[in-house]
Amino acid sequence: MWEEKLEVYDALVARCDRFKRKGKTMPYTSANGCMFSLFNKNCEIGIRFSKEVQEKYISQFNSSIYKSYGAVMKGYVLIPETMLKDLDRVAKYLDESYDSVISLEPK
Repeated sequence: MWEEKLEVYDALVARCDRFKRKGKTMPYTSANGCMFSLFNKNCEIGIRFSKEVQEKYISQFNSSIYKSYGAVMKGYVLIPETMLKDLDRVAKYLDESYDSVISLEPK
């Protein structure tokens, strides 16, 4: 199951041509030294947003904060399974997240 879900994450990232997936055991995307998406051991995808946008999307997506390995990931929204049926839509959110982190001060 993990590998099937990882294929979905990889297909999502592949729709965005400005960045690549990183990590073997903990797949993620990052820019400017900041991670902005993550695929956890529970086969869940989280995407990072500003606090205001996070709150809006949690409500809009009928979702929740994102946790990885038991830790709350600050700014991340859990992408519901139902949204993964439309990867083009989710890719727009992933691109939005990328735009947000590249506007931050590099780490």
